[in-house]
Order: sequence, then C-alpha cells, then structure tokens
Amino acid sequence: MNASLRSVVNLAMREKSVNGAPEDPHSSPYRWVMLALLWLLYAFFGIAYRSISPLVTPILEDLNMSYSQMGFVLGSWQLTYIGASTVAGFFIDRWGIRRSLFFGALIIALSVGLRYFAGSFVPFLAMVALFGVGGPMISIGCPKTIALWFHGRDRGTAVGIYSTGPFFGGAMALIATNRMIMPLTGYSWRLTFALYGILTLFVACLWWFLARDLKTSEASESTGMKGVLATLLSVRAIRIVLVCGLLTFAIIHGLTSWLPRILEDQGFSPSFAGYAASIPLLAGIPSLLILPRFIPPDRRGMALAVMAVLSGSSVWLILCLTGLLMYVGLVLYGIAACTLVPLLTLILMETPEVGAKHMGSAGGLFFCISEIGGFMGPFLLGALVDWTGGFLAGGYFVAALSLGILIMSFLMQKKTVGNLFL
Repeated sequence: MNASLRSVVNLAMREKSVNGAPEDPHSSPYRWVMLALLWLLYAFFGIAYRSISPLVTPILEDLNMSYSQMGFVLGSWQLTYIGASTVAGFFIDRWGIRRSLFFGALIIALSVGLRYFAGSFVPFLAMVALFGVGGPMISIGCPKTIALWFHGRDRGTAVGIYSTGPFFGGAMALIATNRMIMPLTGYSWRLTFALYGILTLFVACLWWFLARDLKTSEASESTGMKGVLATLLSVRAIRIVLVCGLLTFAIIHGLTSWLPRILEDQGFSPSFAGYAASIPLLAGIPSLLILPRFIPPDRRGMALAVMAVLSGSSVWLILCLTGLLMYVGLVLYGIAACTLVPLLTLILMETPEVGAKHMGSAGGLFFCISEIGGFMGPFLLGALVDWTGGFLAGGYFVAALSLGILIMSFLMQKKTVGNLFL
C-alpha cells in the first residue's frame, strides 16, 4: 500500500464513529475524502457514456446500423434511467449512500464490459440501456452525499468539484479512446469497452472500502414515495427546475453525443474529432470550479439565462463556421453545458422543501424528468440527419431548446406567472 492510500485509510479509521461516520460531517476533514471518491465515481460515469461517441463509426460499420438506430442506442440508457431514477432516489434516502453508489457503479461496470459480446443492434442496445439502471444511483447519490457532508459556501464548492468528474472523464474518453485505447486493443471497439468496464469495477470496489455512511434521521420514513413526490411537485420552484432540466439534458446529450460525428462531417479525422469534441468538456471545468461557489442564490436564475444564451449561440458557431470561430463556439458551448446542471442542482438542493432530507427523492424526480430530454435529444438529432442529410436542422433544434431555458430562467425570478407554475 502506497503512502497516499495508507493516509486515506488511516484518516477513515480515525474519523469512523459507532455509526460508521464522523459525528459532525460538516467540519470533518474526511468530507474531502468523500468528495474525492464521488469525483472518481462520477468521472467513470462520464467515461462509460461518453466512450460510445468516438466509437460510432466502427460500431455502425461492424453492426450494420443506421443513424436512427445509433441515435436510439445513444439515448436508450435515458429510457431505463427515466424508469429507475424516481425509485432510486427514494431508496437512496432509505438505504444510505455507501451501498447505493456501490450498487450503481457495479451495474455501470457490467453495462460497459458486456458490450464486448454484442453481435447486433439489439444486444448492443440492451447493454447500453443497462447503464440507465446503475446511472441514477451515481447521479442522484452524489448531490445527496454533498447535501449531507457540506453546507454554506463549501457546498457550492463541492458541487462544482464533483460535477467536473463526468466532464473530465468524458473528455478523457474522447481524447484517449481513438488515440490510445484503440491502438492498445488492436483497434477493437469490443476490447476497448471491456477495458473501461474493468476499470469501472475497480473504482466501485474502492468506493465500497473507503466510503462512509451517515446514520441520521434524514430518510423520510413516515411518508411513502407517492407522498414525498406529491409534496415536491406542489412546489412551484421545483416544477420550473424540472422543465429546465428536461431542456438542458436534451441539449447536452443531443449535441455532445453527436459532436465527434459532426466534426468528422466537417473534415476532421476520427482521432482529431475526438480531440476537438473534448474542448467543450475541458473548457467548462474552470467554470464549474468557480461559478457554483460565487453565484449567490438570488442570482442563479440570471446565471441560467446567461448560460442559455451561450448555448443557443454556440451551436451556430460550431455548425456554420470554421477555423477560430468554430473553436470559440466549442468553448462557449462547454461553459454553458458544464454549468447548467450544477446550477439547477444547487437551486433544487437549497429549496426549503428539499434539503438533505429529501435530496435523494428530489434528485430522482429531477433526473427522471431531465432524462426524458436526455433520450429525445440524441434520437431526434439522429433522425434529423436521416431526414435532411445533415446536422443543420439540429442547430435549429438546439436553439429552440436554449430559448426555452431562457424563458424558464426569467419565470424562476418572478413571484407570479401563469397557471402552470402557480
């Protein structure tokens, strides 16, 4: 055991109480170890679903799939995610974060590794869809963990830090898959997925041995799932956040999933397209580390409006221009895409009716609704390519979604609006 890992283990033993966790997590140094573990889990979450994009071309050729079929595959895990997320959030509130996140990471490892055996469209679809069963445990469990272990400005900092995980992991998948991993595996997309699955399994085991549960009264034991969800849906601010989430995920999953192929159509090689497609992810990381901490709660609606404008304008720079301005579009899109979800998460987390007590259930509801957009985004963009022969129509689609977020951000700042949000 090396010195750094030994120090983490020793810290875990010192911090462990009779309940398996520090008595005051908000002041415990071990909260930063928990944050590091969350980041690692979320990074491999990002690797798991971003690794498909740079492999679209060989998979299309090997499995003889259409663009519409690939679009359905890219969005398939969102379908299972939609069905699993609400239930997952409720049970995370009851089961605790250690067991829940380990279970989620284990399923993700199986989803990625078993793609090795896919011989046609249907088995490949099933393996990708399996990701949506384990994914909610990670994406819902992470904000639940932050709500329990952090408060004040540290909470905003923690949200920003762990949210960089999937973007960093996604960037690494886009950069390394065609350039490094494919040559290592003899240019086998099957062996590439198998390697990613093994690495994800290792991270899941690391979480199991080092993570700590908080034995508190946070779970809503007196209220059933339907009662909790009904209470949450009665809150106007939560309903607006849900609409914003649906639109945001349609943009992020739709455009990002097809970005390497968009760049290939513009003349980039598959390897260089992977590099270029990682620019939004890398460009957004600094904004994640800064904005969630320093944007005050009363300014987060306006911040959403700014991100919506950046998202809508950046897609035109990417699709319609070349050279420096196209790269500017990639950077602007990255800032918007990487910041939108953490802002919505903080708004949800700090809603009085949610807090740490119901963050699992609220997070499950948020991701359930949002992933409807996450599924429709890649599928509709793929269908638009089949219908029109290019990605320009997808630009109009993304611009319309961005306009919707802009409208919702202004409604969020108003005390009274139409009947839908009263």
